[in-house]
Amino acid sequence: MQRHEMIEAMRSLGLKGMAGAFDEAVTTGLQRKRTTHEILADLLRAEAAHRHAASIRYRMTAAKLPVIKDIDAFVFEGTPINEGLVRSLHAGSFVPGRRNIVLIGGTGTGKTHLATAITAGVVRAGARGRYFNTVDLVTRLEEEARIGKAGAIAAQLGRLDLVVLDELGYLPFARSGGQLLFHLISKLYEQTSVIITTNLALANGPPCSATPK
Repeated sequence: MQRHEMIEAMRSLGLKGMAGAFDEAVTTGLQRKRTTHEILADLLRAEAAHRHAASIRYRMTAAKLPVIKDIDAFVFEGTPINEGLVRSLHAGSFVPGRRNIVLIGGTGTGKTHLATAITAGVVRAGARGRYFNTVDLVTRLEEEARIGKAGAIAAQLGRLDLVVLDELGYLPFARSGGQLLFHLISKLYEQTSVIITTNLALANGPPCSATPK
């Protein structure tokens, strides 16, 4: 079998990582007098790396984060935020126990930055997550109830590891919408971790606080 036939066969079998690494692996292998077994091992590692990267891209796209924020870009100095706690959350410490996070603070205190950075961190590590602006989610819940499909969103989100509800309290919604949202959060309790960012209950609180629940 010729080189181009081997590469085409790999691609037809879905081995895109191996196909992309074929020339370099073979050339390097011959130059270094590597065995066939060693060259094959290099190709398998290339395929595994390709699939891992593709999986991360898929989960990050499915999460629908409005922006991708880096935890290292957040300035903790001069804020009351517990950096150690936030970095522990970014590492996914809350996910196995299906714990929740509430980020409380006014506009510009970095709640959404932290929520999206934490989400991106756990998604890259293998979790499945989904971001929502809270008002948009309530609108979707009201619509599914109107057309007689109530519970479909809850069932979908219940299969995830993490759901982000951003900007709770910034814009009002109807009492019925609030009840639907409460019902959804109740369904997710101890099943899916939830991150909530809100400007509520600030009277006696710090500019921005991160609280695991």
